[in-house]
Amino acid sequence: MIPTEPQYKTNALGHLVPLHMVKEIDQDRDQLISELFDQASVLQKQMQTFKTHSMGDVTAFVELVAEKYQAKLGGKKGNISLLSFNGCQKIQISIQEHLHFDERILAAKEVIYACVAKWTKDSNDNVKALIDLAFKADKDGRLATGKILSLLRLEINDPDWENAMEALKDSIQIIGSTSYIRFYQRPNADAKFQQISLDLAAM
Repeated sequence: MIPTEPQYKTNALGHLVPLHMVKEIDQDRDQLISELFDQASVLQKQMQTFKTHSMGDVTAFVELVAEKYQAKLGGKKGNISLLSFNGCQKIQISIQEHLHFDERILAAKEVIYACVAKWTKDSNDNVKALIDLAFKADKDGRLATGKILSLLRLEINDPDWENAMEALKDSIQIIGSTSYIRFYQRPNADAKFQQISLDLAAM
């Protein structure tokens, strides 16, 4: 008979610890965590498969409609919205683009600050504070895209500002996108839609 080798568990330091030296409570905790992680992994794969299949089915339906009726459902940039016949269920697919600012953002920033300095010469610094907030980077050095893009919505009749906005627009680069599919339902056509949460933290 071939003798069985002693069983070990690897601890947090990477050391092999004989199983008989591991406390029962530690073994039970380890087993519980392992079982739940296995279930979570299966659930994750199921959700990934569901997302892939459901987005594919919706896209295929839209293409079929376009082919049959030369129509186009949804909106621009791949956004799609389908509503059930009774108006109580809705599926939305949205595409979120990931933006990046190239080196031209620095030129835009300088022109914008020059405009602010000119405008606030004899007044308070509230406008400058707003610009500072827009260009404030996070702890990883990333700029707040939404805050900077909000500057483009300001209608300011100043050649320097308009020049800065052109530089700002030219600095925007699309570096990728993420697709989302969301499900909404409501008890009747007069009620507000409520999203069906597929996020464990929100359940």
